[in-house]
Amino acid sequence: MNTKIFSATTIGVNAHLVDVEVDLSYGIMNFFIVGLPDTAIKESRQRIQTALKNCGIKLPERKITVNLAPADLKKEGTLFDLPIAIGILQAAGLIHITPDFLATTLFMGELSLDGSIKPIKGALAIAFDAKNLQKTQIILPKHNAPEAALISGISVYGVRHLVDLIAFLRKERVIEPEAPYNYSEKSQVYPFDFSQVKGQEIAKRALTIAAAGNHNILFVGPPGSGKTMLAKRLATIMPKMTFEEVLESSKIYSISGKLEENTLLGQRPFRSPHHTISQAGLVGGGSFPQPGEISLAHNGLLFLDELTEFKRDTLEVLRQPLENKEVTISRAQHSINFPASFLLVAALNPCPCGYYGDKKKDCVCTQEKINKYLEKLSGPLLDRIDLQIYVPSVDYETIKDKQHISQTSADIREKVQKAVDIQEDRFGAPGQRNATMSADQVETTCELTQEGEVLMKKVFEKLHLSMRGYHKVLKVARTIADLEGSEIIRPAHIQEALMYRSVDQYFERKRT
Repeated sequence: MNTKIFSATTIGVNAHLVDVEVDLSYGIMNFFIVGLPDTAIKESRQRIQTALKNCGIKLPERKITVNLAPADLKKEGTLFDLPIAIGILQAAGLIHITPDFLATTLFMGELSLDGSIKPIKGALAIAFDAKNLQKTQIILPKHNAPEAALISGISVYGVRHLVDLIAFLRKERVIEPEAPYNYSEKSQVYPFDFSQVKGQEIAKRALTIAAAGNHNILFVGPPGSGKTMLAKRLATIMPKMTFEEVLESSKIYSISGKLEENTLLGQRPFRSPHHTISQAGLVGGGSFPQPGEISLAHNGLLFLDELTEFKRDTLEVLRQPLENKEVTISRAQHSINFPASFLLVAALNPCPCGYYGDKKKDCVCTQEKINKYLEKLSGPLLDRIDLQIYVPSVDYETIKDKQHISQTSADIREKVQKAVDIQEDRFGAPGQRNATMSADQVETTCELTQEGEVLMKKVFEKLHLSMRGYHKVLKVARTIADLEGSEIIRPAHIQEALMYRSVDQYFERKRT
């Protein structure tokens, strides 16, 4: 006798339907699983047989054949344990599930040897695409039920043990669907605040511009000047995540197995990988490609501290994602796209010893050492960083100044939100910022005064700007104008935007 149970697997961030076909036939007792399973799926034979035995279920002495269709789609992970077990029970006549229930239900879960159902990866991503797969019910581990219940229009049944599920399918007990997840923006609470930062007003201003226009930013300064402290507080002044952004980011964390129990992402992702990270760790990869750090930072921040300590070829792979806001991982049989719309925040010391240009301590580096230190930063990569800020060390008087009251993150975020609203009205597209303007949009929205045109011409020729660099200056100037509520970009806006590219010129001078 044969039967079919429906399950699903994730490729990239999308779910694909998998038919779990089970056949019991006369012959030598054996257990075959076909359909391009990975090692974890092949090992499910022992887990399933032992789990059924420990649940008091004796299987008929038959040859068991399981086919995971489509056969040309690679499958990985342990989420097929549960649908295979249910398929065997259905084919053996030990349970009787109606055709309508089977046709509309996805089964997924990993079985423990005692029959308990363990959590899986990708539950949210599969639930998100369930409607596209024409399924209205999902049976999965209780641990994953809250995240799957975030998707409306899907009945989610969380189960803890195989015995409970069998009793439910036999209509011997009731399992209530998981209550819909009640998402609240109030959950987006940060432990940091800009009021904790002493001094560094120029850096704070640059971060305000970065948050308003989604501009990439680079901090250069001596050790202990506050570069990391500033970077960690950038998320606190960015617009709160919309429900759609929460879903997008949470899907990626679900696929990676990093979504905490009973929670979604309560705040914008902040990823800070160590400088020893590999290319695959940064952009994603593997035989079954998984998201890398840049995808885990989607809709949030990617902070690269000690930028020059990263390998040059590792940094160079950032160039395409910074432009396209997604990363493509190609394999022999297929290509997978992962979203990577992140704001890059980088920090580095100006030289190997860290004190070049510092007013408190003298630099001991030779010109040769500085050149070697900076050679990992290519011109094309720096050209993609809109704001480049020197962060000086802080004076004792600034630290002890109690009369100066620093702005809170809430105060700055209010200004940022007004500029964001202006941009969304201008582009007519929620989520689009000045940093992602196309060349045509730059020409139509970055209107300059006559004095501004004269200034930009001088700047273009004197600084030898590339076309990308020219557009970057205009985009930053457009964001500065939006923060002031100005429809036209004035010379003062251009001058301020140019001030944030001075470090770029420093790098060029040091190389020569």
